[in-house]
Amino acid sequence: MHWALVKAVVAFAVLVAPAAEALAQPNSIDWGLSARQFEQRSGGNSDLFGRPDGAATTHKATLDALDKILSSSRLSAFDRSLYLGIRAYQLSRLGREADSLRDVTEMAKALPEGWPAVLAGIVPELAGGGDRAAALRTLDYGLQRRPGDPRLAIGQAQVYLQLAEFDRALDLLDLALAGATTSPDRRAALFVRGHADFDLGRYGEAAADFDASLVGNPTLKSRMPSLLWRYAAQVRAKREARSALARDLDNENLDEWPGPIAKFLLGRIPAGELEVAAETGEAAKRANGKCPAAFFIAIDAVRRGARQRAREQLQLAQARCPTVSEFNWAASSELKRL
Repeated sequence: MHWALVKAVVAFAVLVAPAAEALAQPNSIDWGLSARQFEQRSGGNSDLFGRPDGAATTHKATLDALDKILSSSRLSAFDRSLYLGIRAYQLSRLGREADSLRDVTEMAKALPEGWPAVLAGIVPELAGGGDRAAALRTLDYGLQRRPGDPRLAIGQAQVYLQLAEFDRALDLLDLALAGATTSPDRRAALFVRGHADFDLGRYGEAAADFDASLVGNPTLKSRMPSLLWRYAAQVRAKREARSALARDLDNENLDEWPGPIAKFLLGRIPAGELEVAAETGEAAKRANGKCPAAFFIAIDAVRRGARQRAREQLQLAQARCPTVSEFNWAASSELKRL
């Protein structure tokens, strides 16, 4: 799971944490990892993430594997909800919409409070396999059961961001923010809206959204994505960005990834050292650190007026970052403007 996918791993993990803790399931931590565990349990032959070899027989193998997992009486409520969500998406890909809707309904029965966060956490990543229409339909089925749920609206917005339909994503995020009743919901909506603003070139608005998403964030790890993206938005808005980043990271230990990105942006290490950290650190390698490293080296080049260097690094970010990543969306948008 790459570090950039905060929407699926950090924001929604925060939203569903009370339900997950109540269930006390040791394997109910990370939607993406759980989805990849499915790949392993199915023998690596599924088409879960839309690999090019996903022929009809592979689709059947995927459903067979999901059916087998869901037939177990030993699944936790959380994991049952998660695998039902994966199957709902797969069924929609095959045009079996009634069955897809049924699985979303079963999700709500399995995990009455946490299921919207589970569905919104996994479906945008699954959409990266290419069938974003199926992802939007699956999230629509969730909204039929829970109209106006901000987590599901955020999930749909993430899919529209993958499609570069930034205005449509922004409308959904405005609605999600208006309907948010908890601090985690509000932070998640603000963070993702910051990306829609950024990709539309609304850099001042993006900086304000990223800044607002910091309110109530309890740890450096949870604050870091907002801090780094606020820096990028401030640079693009031609504002002083280093002083705000330095103020918020004063006396913090920045050795753990993605801390080296902040050290680079603050001028404490050169680009070469950041690239080494992104390629060699265990945490960085798990998080596909080369992806955000390229993007923020590009942002630093923009700050210095080195447009050619910025274009080269944005192209590198495009190549390194998956299509479900906000770094990919931003790199693609920025290349059109430089």
